[in-house]
Amino acid sequence: MNSLNAVSPIDGRYRGKCESLAKYFSEGALIRYRVRVEIEYFIALSEQLKGERPALGIVATKAEQLRDIYRNFSDEDAMAIKDIEKVTNHDVKAVEYFLKGKFEQMGLAELKEFIHFGLTSQDINNTSVPLSMKECHNEVLMPAYRRILALLEEKAMEWKDIPMLAHTHGQPASPTTLGKEWGVFAYRLRRQLEELERIPFTAKFGGATGNFNAHLAAFPNIDWRAFGNSFVANHLGLERQQLTTQIENYDMMAAWFDACKRINVILIDLCRDIWTYVSMEYFKQRIKAGEVGSSAMPHKVNPIDFENAEGNLGLANAIFEHLSHKLPISRMQRDLTDSTVSRNIGVPVAHTMISIASLEKGLGKLLLNEGALERDLENNWAVVAEAIQTILRSISYPNPYEALKQLTRTNEKVTAETISHFVDTLDVSDEVKERLKKITPHNYIGYSI
Repeated sequence: MNSLNAVSPIDGRYRGKCESLAKYFSEGALIRYRVRVEIEYFIALSEQLKGERPALGIVATKAEQLRDIYRNFSDEDAMAIKDIEKVTNHDVKAVEYFLKGKFEQMGLAELKEFIHFGLTSQDINNTSVPLSMKECHNEVLMPAYRRILALLEEKAMEWKDIPMLAHTHGQPASPTTLGKEWGVFAYRLRRQLEELERIPFTAKFGGATGNFNAHLAAFPNIDWRAFGNSFVANHLGLERQQLTTQIENYDMMAAWFDACKRINVILIDLCRDIWTYVSMEYFKQRIKAGEVGSSAMPHKVNPIDFENAEGNLGLANAIFEHLSHKLPISRMQRDLTDSTVSRNIGVPVAHTMISIASLEKGLGKLLLNEGALERDLENNWAVVAEAIQTILRSISYPNPYEALKQLTRTNEKVTAETISHFVDTLDVSDEVKERLKKITPHNYIGYSI
């Protein structure tokens, strides 16, 4: 298969923007993570049981050689497991049989029945998947989100003292600064990234129905709950869920999906605002030689990067929503619906990565057009009416709101001269008049700097 034959644009048109995710969410990656969990479990189990089964003592000398099975895991190894699966019709059992073959090659045939000992397939799946998510979170997704945050904070500082006409309800409103408005997005994003970082990556590990039934039946003197907690924490770096059915509860995973969704909503809001500012000419876009903005209109440079980002963020959130709603629901001790759904966890992450790549590209092309910002401020002197009427209120001037309302709600354009003339008609001291005349759309910006 090449990218032209891919059904999904994730593996087709946009492969280059999310190819790094194959390491975590592809079929081959899932198989490799399963092998890794099985190997680490066998090593931990051998240490736990060597007093009961002395033959397991040899495993300590073979531990690194065993880990090399997943460290050096190849596409050929994954295909070998898929070939076994064609016979077993069970993906996790195929991994077990693959490892038994490896053990025979390593002279560990007598110990091979301790592979997958006492486990059900979900003890492997419900550790492999959260482990892949955690490593993707740390190595790919969080660094990408942080790059956007850094760009927003950089621009907020760069533009912190550039006044800008605000728009509430699409109408001219009390001015702000361009940097402050970018700072709003940076603030929101930082807060939600902190929330995302607080969510633990948890795993189910407890046998067929979560009670260590088989383990306890075989070795009743072992504290299997303590062993499970230690294995999941120390060998996998996850947190073991203490009460489960055959499958994990998926509640923490759902929280992670919802947190990503909230972050993506902020980025959608950002994309739409930038798109609007481009349409208002507050920004122009850097032109690259040879690029075409429109197939018909030569003058156009469309804000396609922000449109692409918005579209993919919407797709990501639609799937995140389904995952967070569906996965925590399972009939009694388990049904299989989570298995096929969880194979799609990489899909919304991929759409998110496509969006971030587009957003980074778009942000890098923005050129500030200060003239347009100054034009809109100068054309909207009516916005200082709020300041004037508030100052008048502070000195108990009669009916200031109504007076300014009458002034600004006419069909005539309000200008600097209009405001100056109005102030001259007020029955207030010269000091107050001077104070009122110093207020302009360019300096009426509060704490925004």
